[in-house]
Amino acid sequence: MGVNYSFEEVEQTHTKDNNTRHHKHPRCLVVEKYKLAVLCCCAAKNWEIITGKDSVKRRRSVCSSEEGNRSEDEEPEDILPVLRNHSQLLNDQHLESLANHLPARTQGYPWNLVYSTAIHGTSLKTLYRQMAHIDSPVLLVIKDMEKKVFGAFSSHPFRVSDCCYGTGETFVYSFGPAFKAYRWSGENSYFIRGHMDSLQIGGGGGLFGLWLDADLYYGASFPCHTFNNQPLSTQQDFTVQDLEVWTVQ
Repeated sequence: MGVNYSFEEVEQTHTKDNNTRHHKHPRCLVVEKYKLAVLCCCAAKNWEIITGKDSVKRRRSVCSSEEGNRSEDEEPEDILPVLRNHSQLLNDQHLESLANHLPARTQGYPWNLVYSTAIHGTSLKTLYRQMAHIDSPVLLVIKDMEKKVFGAFSSHPFRVSDCCYGTGETFVYSFGPAFKAYRWSGENSYFIRGHMDSLQIGGGGGLFGLWLDADLYYGASFPCHTFNNQPLSTQQDFTVQDLEVWTVQ
């Protein structure tokens, strides 16, 4: 039997600039809520996360000598994600960096644009609605007003949930000045939590690794125990310029 956890937000409201929007500054307390055997108790299991790069290396170890002559650092084209739609945020360099960290089970499948603020507007409710019939991993990509690109890979689509869900495949990342991916630390399993008024990724120590509000306009990123990450955004509190969500289908 695992222990299910729930985040409770402690909000501090203030007004930014001359706008009338109120920013709910995300803070959280982690409390024991239910005792069920659910995905978020996976820390008790012995997980082995196999990325596309790991999979390629393992295949090469049993390949012919001809394959073995290929440089280990050479990345075959077939592990690079193929986007079926145009992305305003991801370029080829971004995709190449991400490919080395995506799970092997996503390899060889095209990526489809499920949600974009440029197309669907800025609404977390709409984002959930767009994912209602999806049962595959998703890639969240954000550009803040400082032009920095960052986000998260989620083992499961985003949805409203009573507790944390997801697996150790989930990770957060940022680009610039260099690409950095923060994988599961194993310290806790607070991967994803969806509310109608916020989306939370990672937690522990009273802070979220990545937090977005109901309008997908304000966000925050803090060091958290789930990923032992540094803040992903330029500033810990940030404003979203553009946001996309991609899925493997």
